[in-house]
Amino acid sequence: MTIRRIQPGPRMSQAVIHGNVVYLAGQVAAGAPGKSVTEQTKDILTRIDALLTEAGTDKSKLITTNIWLSDISTFAEMNAAWDAWVAPGNAPARATVESKLATPDYTVEIMVTAALD
Repeated sequence: MTIRRIQPGPRMSQAVIHGNVVYLAGQVAAGAPGKSVTEQTKDILTRIDALLTEAGTDKSKLITTNIWLSDISTFAEMNAAWDAWVAPGNAPARATVESKLATPDYTVEIMVTAALD
């Protein structure tokens, strides 16, 4: 099987396709640093939609999701944005944890894996 890299860089690719699975790198709110958890989550989910489209799939085919929050007390706020976005009836297996992120400007990071077919 071949490996296809989407938006490769010197340190990481934004997505990697192997077989019928696409693996996204952890996404942060590059378009909304320092903004609210809601705004950051929405920004990240828009980025995820774009990467999944570029890979040839969509959010209805999510398999797993990992979410990191810099403060677990924002769990409900993040979930409100997530719940409005996730495809009804197609929620992935998911884990959410509290963790320090790359910079204090980022309060949410999301990584997903999705099927291509």
